Amino acid sequence: MAVSVFAPASIGNVTVGFDVLGLAVQPVDGSLLGDVVSVEASDSDRLDVIGNFANKLPSEPSDNIVWHCLQLFNQALAEQGHAIQLVRLTLDKKMPVGSGLGSSACSVVAALEALNAFYDKPFSPEQMLAMMGQMEAQISGSLHYDNVAPCYFGGLQLMIADPAIITRTLPSFDDCYFVMAYPGIEVSTKAAREVLPNEYSKADAIAFGQTLSGFVDACYRQDKQQAFGHFKDVLAEPYRESLLPGFVEAKAHLQSAGCLAVGISGSGPTLFAVTDDKTLADNAATWLQKNYLSTELGFVHVCKADTQGARCL
Repeated sequence: MAVSVFAPASIGNVTVGFDVLGLAVQPVDGSLLGDVVSVEASDSDRLDVIGNFANKLPSEPSDNIVWHCLQLFNQALAEQGHAIQLVRLTLDKKMPVGSGLGSSACSVVAALEALNAFYDKPFSPEQMLAMMGQMEAQISGSLHYDNVAPCYFGGLQLMIADPAIITRTLPSFDDCYFVMAYPGIEVSTKAAREVLPNEYSKADAIAFGQTLSGFVDACYRQDKQQAFGHFKDVLAEPYRESLLPGFVEAKAHLQSAGCLAVGISGSGPTLFAVTDDKTLADNAATWLQKNYLSTELGFVHVCKADTQGARCL
């Protein structure tokens, strides 16, 4: 038996929801923006890594997060009394590392969901999400679900303080396009978190709460004007924009061109622009291709919300 699972890219934070909002996205042209992990029976545990960004990962399999996912999953199997099989895992690394697109989350979600499917799903979605968060925290240094939750469940996810719930699906704007531009440079999540202040003012805390609650309310009422009219990040973007060459200029251009909103995807360097006009989305993609990409590794995709999340291929 062999199982292959695809896990989609995601926008962490979605500007107004630092560490508490995440949106899964998929290119409208049908291409796979995310990672694929395959699991099959073997005579020994092994991990093979292929794909466009395989050379950006550690050369030793034991240093790869997918290998750590196997160890965690086997531990969970043993604790529940399940027999453990020897497997070969293959990671097709389609996602750039340190891109702000939830690259590590893609690998984690695809690996754990593929293992769960291989074993005929011994663990519930709630148990799976908890394991995914544990693995993501191992990479970033802090526990946050804003990439793994949308990557796993799809759609727009709101993180809940109750550990028994973790996340809820919000209504997303299905007619909106999300233009994703990865410039081809790397910004580590850990480094991007280190530039943030340890404390925020009362005014910033109030502004964050008002903006996030207004966005959530607008999602339920499908009010794009309210959702994107006050689309401002007071917690992270002011401190991170200096890490992204050309971001300030690109944001100004795209907003003046008519985009509903522009922000940093996750911790960057990927930029995302929102519009409900396909022609404007295509024009924005063309402009970003010429003006925001820094290396040949960069790319631009016109996307919509991915409502499926992780799925078997």
